[in-house]
Amino acid sequence: MAAEKGVPTVQLSRQDCRQGAVRAARLSFDGCFSITGGSDKTLKLWNPFRGAHLKTYVGHGHEVLDCQGSCDNGRLLSCGADRTVIVWEVSSGRVLNKWRAHAAAVTCCGFNEDSSLALSGSVDGAVKAWDCRSRRLEPVQTLDDATDSVTALQVTDSELLTGSADGRVRRYDLRNGQLVTDAVGEAVSCLTLSRDGQCLLVGCMDATVKLLDRESGELLNEFSGHKNAQYPLASCLDAADAHVLSGSEDGHVHCWDLVSGKVIAKLVHAGADVVHSLAFHPSRAVLLTAAGGATFLWGTGIEEEQMEA
Repeated sequence: MAAEKGVPTVQLSRQDCRQGAVRAARLSFDGCFSITGGSDKTLKLWNPFRGAHLKTYVGHGHEVLDCQGSCDNGRLLSCGADRTVIVWEVSSGRVLNKWRAHAAAVTCCGFNEDSSLALSGSVDGAVKAWDCRSRRLEPVQTLDDATDSVTALQVTDSELLTGSADGRVRRYDLRNGQLVTDAVGEAVSCLTLSRDGQCLLVGCMDATVKLLDRESGELLNEFSGHKNAQYPLASCLDAADAHVLSGSEDGHVHCWDLVSGKVIAKLVHAGADVVHSLAFHPSRAVLLTAAGGATFLWGTGIEEEQMEA
């Protein structure tokens, strides 16, 4: 299948992360580093362009389910099946904050725009906000509107968006204290805001990825053709908001044209059954994916993309 120009279809590298199953693979705020959370309870920092392991962070009591880097690359945020949320100092590996107020596994986490707050969502149905600048062990706010597991979250300077297994996307207006709820029908596994902030990409457990208008909740397009019946899978938009990508339970990443909804490429992960995590570079045609115990780096085949960012 011929891919469109600018779509990352060439596998640049494969990295065995040596941390059991990779539960989450993320790129740093500037795209220069990658972060992986593993079933062996560790968090690892990498230079994906050189295939270099930079540091391992140990402190979780169970598998790490999600992770993110801060806006200045100085801290890491992680959460896991041990019900904890941890902020790490990148350079030293020191634990700066560790919170345990959730009643069940913490499935998703993220910093706000200036990384002063950490947000976490859990199987207990709650979203909690934590102050990274204090030693306070209790959350500054708890949102418990979901009736099932919170599976995904996105945060901006004025809004918090959450997705849950109850088939709802909730948009909290942090300035006005308002909540808007959109029903998408099936359990939500992933949320991604478009780069321009106008649209919301919602991955669902019925093997569809839906594009919603962020303000009205109107369904703008729907993408299908991948397999998703058992595992939560990640989806994302590329750096130009021109293509939609999603993991699949057939060992591929499916790539659709945003406007037409047509599949334009499939990225084959040899030997993998499920591609469950992916992250697109903030400015380049580079994609990071995770399947099994490995991560894969994809580009357009341009030689310069194989160099360090």
